Amino acid sequence: MEQDTIAELAESVHDESPMVALMATVKLRDEVERLLTLHVRRARAQGATWSEIAMILGISKQAVHKKYGGKRREP
Repeated sequence: MEQDTIAELAESVHDESPMVALMATVKLRDEVERLLTLHVRRARAQGATWSEIAMILGISKQAVHKKYGGKRREP
């Protein structure tokens, strides 16, 4: 997703219409989840531990591994 699109969505979350704001918020959440997954995979590929990643995300090592790990996806 382009930065301009993210900026537009961020502005839309304050729209007068609650439905427009809700749709923008959902799209932003999805983009954030995509980015989190991408950066967790990159961090793991560069040697970060599940504990280090969990600390940054503010969740347990088990939770981060369950959400982003599963079977080892990195080559």
